[in-house]
Formats: sequence, C-alpha cells, structure tokens
Amino acid sequence: MTGFGKTEFEVGNKKITLEIKSLNSKQLDINTRIPAMYREKDIEIRRLISEMLTRGKVDFALYLDNLGTESTSKINVSIVKDYYRQMKTIHKELGLEINGTIMESIMRLPETVKMVYDELDETEWLVVRENLIKSLEELNRFRDQEGLALKADIVANVANILDLLQQVEPFETQRMENVRAKIKDSLDALQLNGSIDKNRFEQELIYYLEKLDINEEKVRLTNHCSYFTETMDETEPSGRKLGFIAQEIGREINTIGSKANESSLQRIVVQMKDNLEKIKEQVLNVL
Repeated sequence: MTGFGKTEFEVGNKKITLEIKSLNSKQLDINTRIPAMYREKDIEIRRLISEMLTRGKVDFALYLDNLGTESTSKINVSIVKDYYRQMKTIHKELGLEINGTIMESIMRLPETVKMVYDELDETEWLVVRENLIKSLEELNRFRDQEGLALKADIVANVANILDLLQQVEPFETQRMENVRAKIKDSLDALQLNGSIDKNRFEQELIYYLEKLDINEEKVRLTNHCSYFTETMDETEPSGRKLGFIAQEIGREINTIGSKANESSLQRIVVQMKDNLEKIKEQVLNVL
C-alpha cells in the first residue's frame, strides 16, 4: 500500500530532513539512503521500519544540511606545501616565473582537499530516531486513509457480485425448461415412433439436469463473499487471505459459467468476472 511521511527538524547547527515512501509489494523491501556518519545506525533504522510497516517497497532518505559556518571540506595543508615545494623546484630548474597561478594549479591536484566527517553524537541520534518514528506514524496514517477508500471500493464490487447472483435465478429456471424442450425436440426428430422408454428417458433427463444445476455453486459463492467481507474487518493484516478467498470466488463463478448453457446467464457471469478482476487488483494493495 502506498504512503508518504516527511519530517524536518534542527539539531544543533544541523537541519535534518527525513523522508519515507512506500509502494505496493508482496514483501517488505527496504532501501535506505543516509549520510556516511549515520551508516552505523542503518541496521537500527531498518529494524524500526520493519516493526512499524508490514509490507511494501520502502524508500527511506536522510538529508543533512550544515547551518553553521564550519565546512566539512578541509584543505590538506601538508600536501599543498609539498606540492608547492615540488612546483617551485621545477619552475626554478626550467627558469619559469613563479606567480599566483601556481596555487590554482596545485589546488587541482589530488588530495589537496579532504572531507572531514564528525562522529555521530548519540543525543543527536535519539532526536533523529524520535522523528523517524513520527515519519513512520505519518506514513501509516496516510495508508489508513487510502485503506478506507480501498475498502469501500472492494465492498462495492463484492456487493455487485451478490446482486448479479440474485439476477441468475429467473434465467436459471427458464434454462432448465429450454434444456428439457431441446432434448425432447431432438428425440422427436429421430422419429423413434414411441419406442422410447419414458422412465429411462426421465432418469437420463434428471441426471443431465443435475449436471447443469448451479445451486451448490450459488451457495458457496454467497458464503465466500460473506467470508471475504468478514475478513476485511479483521484487525490483523489479511491481504494474502483475501487473495485466497478471491481465488475461491473466481472458481465458483467459472463453474457457473461452464454450466450456464444460456446466453443471458453467461452475460451475468461476464459481469461477475469483471467485478472480481477489480477486487483482485485492489487486494494487491491490501496489507
């Protein structure tokens, strides 16, 4: 399920920004982007995220801005002096004039500037940790809001399937009559002149009609839909369970379609499948 959380705060002479974003995923996949001085806390950051988020592709970023006058870039004085001595010697040997441009050339050489990283202060980390939890809580609130809209859409599609199931009954009765008449017309066309065993015919007809009966599928489909809506109200993450129930709903709809043998009934089955596909797409977003 998608979500976003962001927190900005200041600690000492630093401005710190935390951003965390989650996208849909079957598993919890965490990617962190943090400054070098926070690398030692990477495991703890991942642990906090995994404790508060169940699933999703999670991207976490920590941005650090220095508000003070000190820079993390320092001139490597000893290296610059050594470069200068060497350059001075070369200029002297070649009879070249030493001027201000020599320093510009030296500062372009390797290792003249070095990066100095401060050690992470534990008090600063505690502030960062507290704000990370706030960012995760904000992301979860975002997910909750999306979840309510998601639930309403899924419930509407389940209700549509049940409404369509109610529309099956009139066509079901007519379908049986059509099948009976079709079989009788086929036998009449054979012109068997009364040599049909009526008892045998009735037995075969009952067997054939029982094969086309969809009452059991209707009952199971209704039960699956009820179980689906009950599962959605559970407090525990139920995305995988809803996916399994959706598969069972699809199985019953497909069986009804294979037994339909009637165009109006088949159109209803197609509409059921359309609603079920929408449910399956949305269930992928459920934790």
